[in-house]
Amino acid sequence: MELRTASSPRDVKTYDTARLREEFLIQDLFRPDEIKMVYSHIDRIITGAAMPVNKALTLAAGEELRAEYFLQRREMGIINIGGEGKVTVDGTVYTLRHRDGIYVGRGCKDVVMESVDSAKPAKFYFNSTPAHKAYPTVYIRPEDCVNVELGSLEQSNHRNICKYILPGQVESCQLVMGMTTLRPGSVWNTMPCHTHDRRMEVYLYFDLPEDAFVMHYMGEPTETRHIVVRNEEAVISPSWSIHSGSGTQAYTFIWGMAGENQDFDDMDGCAMTDLK
Repeated sequence: MELRTASSPRDVKTYDTARLREEFLIQDLFRPDEIKMVYSHIDRIITGAAMPVNKALTLAAGEELRAEYFLQRREMGIINIGGEGKVTVDGTVYTLRHRDGIYVGRGCKDVVMESVDSAKPAKFYFNSTPAHKAYPTVYIRPEDCVNVELGSLEQSNHRNICKYILPGQVESCQLVMGMTTLRPGSVWNTMPCHTHDRRMEVYLYFDLPEDAFVMHYMGEPTETRHIVVRNEEAVISPSWSIHSGSGTQAYTFIWGMAGENQDFDDMDGCAMTDLK
């Protein structure tokens, strides 16, 4: 498990491209028959991925958590962006199609991930946060989620927001997760942009061809920076930072949030005229 510490906005102003990528970009997430995890000190979120091909992969706490098992003091959300796969939680098997998800609550001891067809392996992406209470494990289908259509083609941000884990739908302690899909011809996400000082966020960008990318914007509204993000790469966004992007074509991204509250609309808007 890779460890990353928190960063001050004062310091980030001085970062060059290499340092920005080192601190906030997560690459090479989906490794065959491996689980990769990045532990961030920012709200203690763990961002990870598992791509089982020839064997099942078991989630382990590792030395970093000082726990008997991974979810002893944590909860997690998993979304499958690959072929059909299975997640077994304490002996119960859940079959996840492409874009299906699952919430796994605190106290679940055994989490095993495998693919149905090794030629079309599952790609399990997950976020995990500390939890103070146990909530039930829930299998999530996108067609059963709250879906919201926003934006317009004229503003290049026509998109569908699918809310997987949030209060009133799938209960959790602090984790909130969902997926945003841009319509063909639209390239902007989260614009006009905002910050939410009570929550941090992680984006996973995918559904991009090899030669395409998203220009992800971060930093304070008056001190913006950018990171070039390619297919199946993630970006950590501190609570003081904007988190917006424009791509060379339409794309999809998974967003995961952790922090003080779970209010999806608790955000501080940034006027377009104030961005620098």
